[in-house]
Amino acid sequence: MPPKGRSPLPRTKTDPVERLPAALAPSRDLAREIYQQLQRGEIPRMHLPLRTKQNIAFSLKDGVWRLGKQRGIRSARKLDGALMLLRTFWLLEFVNEMARDEKTSTLRELYYISEQWEEAKFHSENESNLLVEDLEVLCEALREDFRLRPEENGASVIGDLTLEEVNRKGQRKLINCRDDVGDGGYQLPANVEKEKITFKKHGLKFILAIECGGMVDRLAENGFDEEHQALLVHLKGQPARSTRRFIKRLNEELRLPVVVFTDGDPWSFRIYASVAFGAIKTAHISHYLATPAAEFLGVTASDIENYKLPSDKLSDRDIQALRAELTDPRFNTEQWRTEIELMLQNGRKAEQQSLAKYGLNYVTETYLPQKLSEMGVL
Repeated sequence: MPPKGRSPLPRTKTDPVERLPAALAPSRDLAREIYQQLQRGEIPRMHLPLRTKQNIAFSLKDGVWRLGKQRGIRSARKLDGALMLLRTFWLLEFVNEMARDEKTSTLRELYYISEQWEEAKFHSENESNLLVEDLEVLCEALREDFRLRPEENGASVIGDLTLEEVNRKGQRKLINCRDDVGDGGYQLPANVEKEKITFKKHGLKFILAIECGGMVDRLAENGFDEEHQALLVHLKGQPARSTRRFIKRLNEELRLPVVVFTDGDPWSFRIYASVAFGAIKTAHISHYLATPAAEFLGVTASDIENYKLPSDKLSDRDIQALRAELTDPRFNTEQWRTEIELMLQNGRKAEQQSLAKYGLNYVTETYLPQKLSEMGVL
């Protein structure tokens, strides 16, 4: 049932045209091109950008990972190439069928559906996932445009943001992410593009993206989102693509600052980096997902010292990760180098919830207001 006083809005002919037909057009062009090659008696082939480390670079101008201009050829001249072409066209047929039938599929379902493809079936889910990424590169689109979605859910969101979501029946519903949801907040769908979600109004000053669910619950219970007009976004560890895309849309469309609050360890630093700059694995769509304006709040190595937080010893793997981050272009600032070197020097890491050392209200009454004021957000 819709919330009292809020009725579903039916679809109309004036609704925005979905991006999906445009996303599928290059796949049909590719099929037509291969067909013409066969008609001419040529060995079928296709060109696609290479997704090797040598062809991926960090763009200082854009603040994200980018694919380079190197391209490769996938040809049926050899058996491996012929097999990949066959799989590619099974995949193209599958996504076009889903568009026609208005269905969606998880990546896991795609892997099992390939059992019908005989010799072309995938031998691992990693193979099918990589081919979907190739399709994204070829069509310059997102897998969500092809009605493919991951198993994992997106973030949960709590705060005074009213959005309009198109449900599975094509009805539009207004949802306030604070007043119309339970304690768990509003759950992001796999597709967070404009044809699925539009922002209507808000009473927000900034977005606080948080690594741990326990910390989100603490802030919500203490009323931090209401007192400081914040939108709390639970990243759930390494954030899903829909989470990163949602944050980027909020930042660009509503002009809201984004602040990332994680544990104080090298892996959490990389969670921040994936939100702000993207990752090598998704370099072909980093411009869709990354929010270069996002700022890191903490927990920093300085916080561990300044707030005398309970901490744990760095493991050998932690140390290796920190040393790698010293050469990572995403951390190539004086502030990051200072913090990483301090963590290596002290050999300690800490969790967000170590702030509870000073009581359950300390993080919302002292730590966050201090840090956010220093950053100019509050």
